[in-house]
Amino acid sequence: MSTKDLKMPSYGGQALIEGVLMRGQKYAAAAFRRPDGEIEIHSEPLGNLYQSSVRKIPFLRGLIILWDALGLGTRFLTLSANIQGGEDEKIEGKTLVLTLVVSISLAIGLFFLLPALISRGVAYLTSSSHFAANLIEGLVRLVIIIAYMWIIGLSKEIRAVFAYHGAEHKTINAFESGSPLIPSEVAKYSLEHPRCGTAFLFTLIVISILVFSLLGDLSIWMVILSRIILIPVLAMLAYEYIRFTADHLDNRLIRWLSKPSLALQRLTTREPTEAQIEVAIAAFNEMTRLETGQA
Repeated sequence: MSTKDLKMPSYGGQALIEGVLMRGQKYAAAAFRRPDGEIEIHSEPLGNLYQSSVRKIPFLRGLIILWDALGLGTRFLTLSANIQGGEDEKIEGKTLVLTLVVSISLAIGLFFLLPALISRGVAYLTSSSHFAANLIEGLVRLVIIIAYMWIIGLSKEIRAVFAYHGAEHKTINAFESGSPLIPSEVAKYSLEHPRCGTAFLFTLIVISILVFSLLGDLSIWMVILSRIILIPVLAMLAYEYIRFTADHLDNRLIRWLSKPSLALQRLTTREPTEAQIEVAIAAFNEMTRLETGQA
């Protein structure tokens, strides 16, 4: 099977705690660096949703990516935390459900509702137009996200996760370039990737300005409700844009439009060590082994 046959966006990835998750069309595999230094690998077949005809329907397939981030990604992130924490610190059952509910609620409140409320307050005090209010909202949302990424990046533990994020990008970039997947070679590749989740977030913010501007002048309660209800719509639109631009990077205009989202990835990636790259390669190799049916 050629590299072209296996090319993204069929393959995706995610940084974990001391590990990397790689996702294919039929299987997901994750590799973790255990506290004793050994690499532990976990894999599982993906659900029928990933092979269904829905996966091929433009816009609707973007919801699968959102579900993937909330479902598969969270499950493996929890697994990575439990591997590092040991039996006495496992997150499971009601504690896991409560953690997820609180995390999702805080994310919606911080990244969607708070910018909407701030922008409406500014618009009211300055008598700004409806479009100006949405532009302010988008800028506030971007500032909050950048500040959040920068602040959490000060933590030693998160810096390690960002390094694994960099290892994931380098591994996929090396694979797509046809380079041998060995740490010394993979280390030469870029930290940036056009289909990164950080690029997805930036695109979602830009699209949100346009979409919310079409809604007209709403009451504050309708503003809050619309920001929650339209999250799936924004995700679908953002995914299609990311997919399109990633497939047309040979176009000069597309490359120029992609620069801001690529630059933002510098906040969520760090240069990985060869040991961290080794973990990413292990996850990628296990995933492709399962995808291709190799023994």
